[in-house]
Amino acid sequence: MEIWINPACSKCRSAIGLLDAEGADYTVRRYLEDVPSADEIRDVLERLGLEPWDIVRTQEAVAKELGLKEWARDAASRERWITALAGHPKLIQRPIITADDGTAVVARSEEAVRDALSR
Repeated sequence: MEIWINPACSKCRSAIGLLDAEGADYTVRRYLEDVPSADEIRDVLERLGLEPWDIVRTQEAVAKELGLKEWARDAASRERWITALAGHPKLIQRPIITADDGTAVVARSEEAVRDALSR
C-alpha cells in the first residue's frame, strides 16, 4: 500500500502512526514533492470511486484564487479539475491510502485507515 502525505498535516501523521502501530507494510509518497501526474490522479480517483471535486481542499488559498467553488462539477469539467489537482497538488485531500486490493481511501479518520488495512 502507498500513502500520500504532507508531513506538516496532523491527519497524515496520525495515519502514519496507526499504520506503524499495526505493523503495516507501506510506502510514503510526499505528494507535494513527488507530484502525481494527471494519469495517477485519474487512477486514484477510480480506485476511490470519487470525482476530482470530491478530493479538493476548497479552503486552500489556490482554490480561492482559481475560483474552484464556481467551477462546474460535471463530466465535461472533469479534466479541468484533474489538471488543477496535478498543477496544484496542495489542493489534493490528504492522506490518501491506496490499498493492496486496488482500492483507495481518503484516510482522514482512524476508521478509514483501519478500513484500508483490512483490504
